[in-house]
Amino acid sequence: MATILCIETATTNCSVALSINGSVIALTEDNPLNEGGKKFSHAEKLHTYIDEVLGKAEISKHQLDAIAISKGPGSYTGLRIGVSAAKGLCYALDIPLISIPTLTSLAAQVNDAVTVIPMLDARRMEVYTATFDTARKQVTDTEAKIIDETSFNDTLEKGNVTFIGDGAAKFKEVCLHPNASFVLNALPSANEMAILAEAKYKISDIEDVAYFEPYYLKDFITG
Repeated sequence: MATILCIETATTNCSVALSINGSVIALTEDNPLNEGGKKFSHAEKLHTYIDEVLGKAEISKHQLDAIAISKGPGSYTGLRIGVSAAKGLCYALDIPLISIPTLTSLAAQVNDAVTVIPMLDARRMEVYTATFDTARKQVTDTEAKIIDETSFNDTLEKGNVTFIGDGAAKFKEVCLHPNASFVLNALPSANEMAILAEAKYKISDIEDVAYFEPYYLKDFITG
């Protein structure tokens, strides 16, 4: 059983969760999609949110077993802020760093037994995306993809597909396939990182704190 602090800053959602044995016991986040606009609050709020979740759970930093960080792809600025905070805590507390692919945790928000394609906005008609099967195993490489009305037709012909994320709205505008459904007001959250981080902790799938870098793929948001 591990006590893990999960940090998600890959998009405009500044999100922090505390988990024990893979279950979230405290969560604080600031999802600007719920307020009708995009903004970054990471620099101002991340460390405050970390203190908040620890306070809610009445757990000190010295009781943490690991730090989990969303590794990207995502905002260059957001990822740098999150990774820097995570590394600092790992160094100070001498605990391991766990990285969680951002699209994996976003796909985990869909509970239905369908194929899931998470999409993060990469400006214009481009998104960061990958395909996950019904067991949430990633079955295609993560890519920056320019979308049009024919995108993902091969996958859609095989059955129902749920597209999720702030990039899914772009595809909804051009996709006419009846097998497509959309979850639009969703961003990656530390909430879904918990069970993924616990699984990695159990098998010691950890990062080298000194050399770990976020997975940028490309710089798609600079704010």
